Amino acid sequence: MDYIIAAQKTDLDDLNRIAYESEAYWDYDWEYMQRFKAIYRITEDYIKQNPTFILVERDRIIGFYSLLVNAQEVELEFFYIAPQYIGKGYGRRMWTYLIDYCKAEGIKSFFLVTSPQAQEFYEKMGAVKVGEVESIVRKGRRIPRLKFEVK
Repeated sequence: MDYIIAAQKTDLDDLNRIAYESEAYWDYDWEYMQRFKAIYRITEDYIKQNPTFILVERDRIIGFYSLLVNAQEVELEFFYIAPQYIGKGYGRRMWTYLIDYCKAEGIKSFFLVTSPQAQEFYEKMGAVKVGEVESIVRKGRRIPRLKFEVK
């Protein structure tokens, strides 16, 4: 049985490892992955300032998500599943936890930027593509921006 809890500073190594390995799942080159690692490093300050939750099963962190909440909008900053669990229903379960959290907090919608490879997952969950943005990891690379309406 899985469950979700708030991330703690003791989880940082696991969160950074899962984010890196999950991104690498899509076969990006070494240079891309080094820039990803530098830009998307999760810190203690980050999890103190932003709602960050881990999906746990049998005392093992399977994945995590995090939201950036400000006065203008909410953005899903991280949503990663450990590669060995991709395609086994954990993403869908973690998405359900995310939506329950949004409902409890009164969040009506959120945006997310994703890789083209993961776009289909988010669209299956109900997100809609609203545009594209330039990747901060690789200049000149355009990636999808989606919006999800919480119902």
